[in-house]
This record gives sequence, C-alpha cells and structure tokens, in this order.
Amino acid sequence: MDVIELLPRLHLLRFPVGQAYLWHDPDAGASTLIDAGPLGSGRPVAEALTALGRSPSSVRRIVLTHFHEDHVGGAAEFAALSGAEVLAHRLDAPVIRGDVPGPPPVFEEWERPIRAEVAKLLPAGDPVSPDEVTELSDGDVLDFGGGARVVHVPGHTDGSIALHLPAHGVLFTGDAVAVSPVTGAVILGVFNLDRARAVASFGRLADLDTEVACFGHGDPVTAKASRVLRQSADTYGPPH
Repeated sequence: MDVIELLPRLHLLRFPVGQAYLWHDPDAGASTLIDAGPLGSGRPVAEALTALGRSPSSVRRIVLTHFHEDHVGGAAEFAALSGAEVLAHRLDAPVIRGDVPGPPPVFEEWERPIRAEVAKLLPAGDPVSPDEVTELSDGDVLDFGGGARVVHVPGHTDGSIALHLPAHGVLFTGDAVAVSPVTGAVILGVFNLDRARAVASFGRLADLDTEVACFGHGDPVTAKASRVLRQSADTYGPPH
C-alpha cells in the first residue's frame, strides 16, 4: 500500500484496487478514514498511521462512500483495531452490515472485461461485516474538516455518498467520479447501477465549490477542481 501526502492534513492510501483517504484534524488530535480498502487492508492502514506518527485509535470514524468490496473490505478489521465508528448512507448500510446482498451493477459491454481484470486483483475470501454501521442521510454534517457535509450521489449504488469540506475546499467523490487509467481524464465513474442517476449526481458534485477533488480510483485533482469537474460533467449532457 502506498501512502501519499496531498495536503498536511490529507493522505491518500493506494491499494492494488482503489484507494482510501486519511483526514487529520490536528487541533482535535483526531483523524477520519474515508473508505477502507479491500479485504485485508485494516492492518496496513493501521501501520500507515503508525508510520505517520499517529495511533490507529486516533481515527474516530470510518466513512464509507458505498458498499463495493474494494471500499468496505477493510472496514471491519480496522474498526476492530482502532475502535472507530463506521458510517454509511442508510440505503447502503444494510448491505455493508451483511443484512442483504447488494444489487450488481448494470455493466456497459466495454466494462465487462475491465471488471474481470479488476476481480483478479481483489483478495479472495468472504466479506467481514462491521458490527455496527451508523446510518447517514443527505445533508448530514460530520464533525471533522470544519464540518463535512454528506452529499447523496446515487447512481453508482443507491446509497453512494460524497463528502464535501467547504472550509477546506476538499471533495471526496467515492466512485461517482473517477480518472481514466488510459487518458488520465476525469470521467463518470464506471460499474454503475443506474447511469442516468449517476450522470445527475456527477453534475451535482461539479456544482460544488471545490479546490481539491479526491476520487475512489485515479489521481486526485489538487487545484481548481470545480472547473475540471464541470468541464467533464458537461460532456455527458443532461441525464436521459
């Protein structure tokens, strides 16, 4: 796992598939983990915190942007190591708890071979569910980053969320937005449940005042992110 400093308060944790983010509030001596990587990532995340001079117990919460395995697989392990609270949107929380199966994406034909290759990189094993998941709704404000607003962005999954930190101009999009590994361009996230809703959600995120945009897959945009997101969102046109 690679650890990359984006800002003094913000680190990217890159896994073989996907990535998570660590946000630190130095005044409170507390951190927040946004997404948790695939199965088996809990201990590497704890080791990364130690290398940064922080205790795993400094992480107060794990906010999950959606239920897919490359984002929630490490949540239960890291929660057990750190004592952190696990939070997710109320529509994805039952899947993350293991109460119900998650609906599969509606794949575009060109996405199927990509999904097959991605699946080869994900660790084998049965998912482990967190003991408890606190349910979130659109507009909730979480106590980190000067007030982190939950933005419901359905389409990738029904309960996909982004997190917007207006005080710092930082946006965590989850998989609602991504970066193409081929062109390096910011694009609509892939493997969606409902493409039209995903396009509408992309437009909502592009309207936010954002300097730094952090994606579930691909390098973040670290300057003038609103403009980059809007230019990309406009290419998809209105949802249909």
